[in-house]
Amino acid sequence: MNKYSLITLLSVFLLSGNAFSQFRPTPEGLKLERSLQMINGLYVDDVDTKELAEVAIRAMLKELDPHSTYLSEEEVKAMNEPLQGNFEGIGISFNMVTDTLYVMEVIGGGPSQKVGIMPGDKFIYVNDTLIAGVKMTNQDVIGRLRGPKGTIAQVKVQRRGVPELLSFSIIRDKIPITSIDAAYMVTDDIGYIRLSRFGITSGEEFREAERNLKKMGMKHLIFDLTDNGGGILQTANEIASEFLGDDKLIVYTEGKNQPRYTMNATGKGEFNGGKVVVLVNSNSASASEILAGALQDWDRAVIVGRRTFGKGLVQRQLPLPDGTMIRLTVARYYTPTGRSIQKPYVPGDPDGYQQDFMNRFEHGELFDADSIRFPDSLKYTTLVNKRTVYGGGGIMPDYFVPMDTTGTMLHARLNAKGVINKVAISEVDKKRKELLHSYPDARTFANDYEVPAQLAEKIREQAMTDSVEWDEDQYETSSSLILLQLKALIGRDLYDSSAFFRIINEQNEIFREGLRIISDEQRYGSLLKGFGSNFAQQ
Repeated sequence: MNKYSLITLLSVFLLSGNAFSQFRPTPEGLKLERSLQMINGLYVDDVDTKELAEVAIRAMLKELDPHSTYLSEEEVKAMNEPLQGNFEGIGISFNMVTDTLYVMEVIGGGPSQKVGIMPGDKFIYVNDTLIAGVKMTNQDVIGRLRGPKGTIAQVKVQRRGVPELLSFSIIRDKIPITSIDAAYMVTDDIGYIRLSRFGITSGEEFREAERNLKKMGMKHLIFDLTDNGGGILQTANEIASEFLGDDKLIVYTEGKNQPRYTMNATGKGEFNGGKVVVLVNSNSASASEILAGALQDWDRAVIVGRRTFGKGLVQRQLPLPDGTMIRLTVARYYTPTGRSIQKPYVPGDPDGYQQDFMNRFEHGELFDADSIRFPDSLKYTTLVNKRTVYGGGGIMPDYFVPMDTTGTMLHARLNAKGVINKVAISEVDKKRKELLHSYPDARTFANDYEVPAQLAEKIREQAMTDSVEWDEDQYETSSSLILLQLKALIGRDLYDSSAFFRIINEQNEIFREGLRIISDEQRYGSLLKGFGSNFAQQ
């Protein structure tokens, strides 16, 4: 690309009105064009005008909002891969914010999940190379994380609330891009479906899981969207339509230069009549929030958990002449009652935006329902039962569940070193036939298997082998969680990922509270009428 093409590219970006129908440069565009001409013609040394153009675009977008971004040619090519197909790598979706890799999603059953990588983790080192604070494109980072199946990615991770870096050895594998992590019957008439993302095939995957559970007797559903970072909006519309018939509004978008656009439910609403509980947490974002907000506004489900992430800005992908792309925020998402999903942000301050979780932590929102108060200006009224719900960023659940505090540094270190997973794999390798003979299916295993004392002792031995500092007091605090996780990992290796969640949910308080609510007709109905919420109002 020559210098004049680049100048034109930047000028077009600063057009007034619609960038694709009005090609009259603004005074600001002409100012930028003139500046580039002077730099190129008068600067003391040769300059890379392409790099200057990219720096200028990235800087402009940074001043707008946390989600407007510039994509290089390589990034454009790789953009949609996490939502379709298969690839070999470590199994995460991530965002680069101020030169730091933030894990947005950990793919169920993938290598990163097996060793304990979590959403919100920050990758600091990959294979002894510092990547935090170093200018790298998404494609540069992807190139370091991906590799042939069986090779190892050594990473060091910073985790919120943990003072030291955690080291992980992640064995790369083929990453299945599926959406349903688990689907099983909890009781004779209550089913459970966990959706990890909204991909191209997620709608059909959900309907297939729904059909299979109905054949087993499902009348009511616990729908788990915890840690679901979103995905394709149309897919969220498809799945919401399973619960909302009659052309009901699911979401609308609107912006200064974008007319209101609505998405309504299609079809007849195949899952009608039964009770629905939706599980959410602070990592439930974007399409997850749209779906949860729609079901809450129409009084179709009880939302249980913690306030969701608050990603409610709509990006439009705008191609540039050289094959690059701008992902520009053009509108906001609104739930059917008119609530904005987007949490507050300060333009040009992405670090502050990412600190929102720590702000919630410090203010006590993650642990104490009494700390959560809403002013009258954020109150909205649902469309059927006329109960109060709240805006202000994210979806506030109908019933709040505090964060679990039984985790310890020992547990984190055991996960980081893959100790629990190594013991599980070793046990299954030695006793697969014996275990399958004694426990022919996942439900039997979940109900009847108990981790033997000698296997628990192997965790200590493996910890010593892997140089994990042992703390007996911390082990006593976390032992039930550690042994349950060991059982769940054995179950996953014997059966499937549904077995893992069937077992691990035994100590998942969001799931347990959701189950208590959906099992109690009176309590469920009371929450849908606006009674029984456990957080304060102001």
